[in-house]
Amino acid sequence: MLKTEETKQPKALNPMLLLVCMILIIALLSYIIPAGVYDRVMDEKLGKELVDPNSFHYVEKNPITLFGLLMSITLGIQNAAYIISFLLIIGGMFAILNATGAINTGMANVVRSMKGRELLMIPVCMIVFGCGSAFCANFEEFLAFVPLVLACCYAMGFDSLTAVGIIFCAAASGYAGAITNAFTTGVAQSIAGLPMFSGMGLRIPLFISLITVSILYVMYHAHKVKKNPESSSVYQNDLEQKKHININTENVEKLTGRQKAVLATLILGIAYTVYCVIKKGYYIDELSGIFLAIGIIGGFIGGLKPSKMCDEFLQGCINMLFPCIMIGLANSVVIILKDAFILDTIIHGLASLLNGLPASIAAIGMFIVQDLFNIVVPSGSGQAAITMPIMAPLADMIGITRQTAVLAFQLGDAFTNVMAPTGGEILAALAMCGTISFKTWMKYLAPLFVIWWLVSFVFLTIATQIQYGPFWYNKRIFKKRILERFSFYFYYFTKFLNKINKILYNIYHKIFHFNTIYIIDRLNLEIYNKNIEINYFI
Repeated sequence: MLKTEETKQPKALNPMLLLVCMILIIALLSYIIPAGVYDRVMDEKLGKELVDPNSFHYVEKNPITLFGLLMSITLGIQNAAYIISFLLIIGGMFAILNATGAINTGMANVVRSMKGRELLMIPVCMIVFGCGSAFCANFEEFLAFVPLVLACCYAMGFDSLTAVGIIFCAAASGYAGAITNAFTTGVAQSIAGLPMFSGMGLRIPLFISLITVSILYVMYHAHKVKKNPESSSVYQNDLEQKKHININTENVEKLTGRQKAVLATLILGIAYTVYCVIKKGYYIDELSGIFLAIGIIGGFIGGLKPSKMCDEFLQGCINMLFPCIMIGLANSVVIILKDAFILDTIIHGLASLLNGLPASIAAIGMFIVQDLFNIVVPSGSGQAAITMPIMAPLADMIGITRQTAVLAFQLGDAFTNVMAPTGGEILAALAMCGTISFKTWMKYLAPLFVIWWLVSFVFLTIATQIQYGPFWYNKRIFKKRILERFSFYFYYFTKFLNKINKILYNIYHKIFHFNTIYIIDRLNLEIYNKNIEINYFI
């Protein structure tokens, strides 16, 4: 009996089941991990409750009961209501605009004009998304662009992983750079007592480095998939998904007047959204209103009857149900950690690991702690309120600047947002692209994640060595440390060369019985007195 292709294909683990398993594990940990809390004090200037770093104490255990576990799911959905409502409106809006035929026809025309240059779309889009995160703290808002980017990627011969990578690899790079990100850098610097958005001199090259490696990585994958579509790990998923997103690039129709007006409404609406985010500080509630208006106006312009618009809106909301549930379940994790009083215990334990480490290692360790803690508290401002009151004085004790501690925090707040299952937004994006498993996404992202960490290690080491301060660096200290490091490594490099020279000399002497002069020894002797030379030059 021959096995069908369906039986051969292993069924991917449902992301909802993954989150449920995680919730159960954390609920069990509430019986094992000791309960502890930090006292909170209200900061009137910030309008936030901050942790008193010297107030940690253990309290009576409060493990999660079965009924509390069930309640955490409903409470998680309630806490994520603002994002869920945003997603429902996005789904409804795009369903209405799609019913006019404007999106598919417009995309087909764009793809035809980009024929042979499809890869150029990737750096353009990623720079836009990356800058949105780095300057305006955009992240959840990018979910609105998933349907558009997905349709465009399909039409250009890329896969759904490329679509998610274009948006969220860029967003992670922007959040890590955090040039003027008010929710991470702004809040963290305020808590640490630093000037707002100081230290841009190092964050700008950091952002450029991260967005560059992200663009190259996504382009490499996209090029490979375009060359051989079956090489994609989501090939079967995309075949099914393309049935619902049909963009015909062979016989491209011209846009009608109504369709042009619909697209103009969409473009103007997005432009107005960007303006309001930058100038007026609009967030989810205001953006939801704008996108709802775009859908209604676009529907009327496209010639849809009110009943048809309602039907399409409801269908769009139904398509977003799965992503909404994912975000609600992700929020349940944080609720359990707080209710069981083990959230503070975890951060206290992680912070204590940094004591006694060398400065450079401690800075890297601080980043790793923040990145791990970001798994359980994905909120940037929430994480800052919990960890920075602890990390700022800890930085003073271990000999690194508070600006370096903020840098470690902003880096740690970024990467696991797109890697951990508690990042509800990434699960929502994967769900919007069909049935992409979280395992598939992790496998795709893992090499880039390692590169991000390596870049972070380099910049944190630089920050430690230059004594990264509120206004970037002290030039005299920077010059001195660079000269010291150069002479230090050069000294040991010459010692290594000297050993090689001695080995070669012994071989040469045994063969030819001839004495040689140790030139490298003389050079080594000069380098050995490096401190005198450095002090002279400085």
